[in-house]
Order: sequence, then C-alpha cells, then structure tokens
Amino acid sequence: MKVLMVCLGNICRSPLAEGILKSKVDATNIYVDSAGTAGYHVGNAPDPRSIKVAHEHGIDISSQVCRKFTVSDFDTFDLIYAMDKSNYGNIIHLARRKEDAEKVKLLLSELNTQYIEVPDPYYDAEDGFENVFQMIDKACNIIAARLESK
Repeated sequence: MKVLMVCLGNICRSPLAEGILKSKVDATNIYVDSAGTAGYHVGNAPDPRSIKVAHEHGIDISSQVCRKFTVSDFDTFDLIYAMDKSNYGNIIHLARRKEDAEKVKLLLSELNTQYIEVPDPYYDAEDGFENVFQMIDKACNIIAARLESK
C-alpha cells in the first residue's frame, strides 16, 4: 500500500502528514510520501516550524525533501490525501481517468468533524502548527488503523 499526502508547497502540512502517518504504520507494508501541487519549494526541507512541532511529538521530518505532485503519482500511489479543497481540485484536475480521481480524498474526510480542511499554518503563529499537527494526527490514527487491519 502506498499513500501520498499533498498540500500546496509541501513544506508545512503534507510533510507533517507524511511523518505522522509513517510513525503509525509498519514501513515494510505501507509506504508514505508527500508532495505539493505547486513547485515553489522543490528540493527544500520542510518549514522549520513543521520540523519543530514534529520533533516535539517525537517525529523527525528534517530529512524530507519537497517535491511537486505529478500525474505519474496516480500510477504510484493507492491513496492520495489532499489537505484542503483547493489542492484537492488541483489534483483532480490532473486525473486522467475515473480511477485516478477515486484515489483522492480530503484528509479530514476521515474524521467526523466540522472541519473539512487542514488550514495552512504558513502565515500563522507557532500555535497554528500545533493545531494542524493535532488535526492531522487524529486523521492519521484512523487511516493507520484501517491500513494496518488489511
């Protein structure tokens, strides 16, 4: 099973989602990666604030490298989670067929919550990153439980 987490720049939310889900699953059975729909930060490490909040929760994402989502990701990944509606739309726009689009979900759709989008913490204060971590963590608990039971 291969899972891809996607946000805009691949420096804040999706690296956290990648790191969080990786920490909850058996890496020999489940591969997790992340990407951005925009190429602003290709080749860079995640935002230092994402690295910091992950570290505070015992997760190291410092070695991740930002990359851009590509059409070939539909061939590589079984599940593709978008952090918000805008990125969901960007991914769906690249889908070549129905099977591609069926792989894509909003991450928070896994939760029964009033929130359907993971907010972008980039322009937020430090606590924005903690709030985003908590949202992603809850969704990843559900995803990991489902994936590990297969």
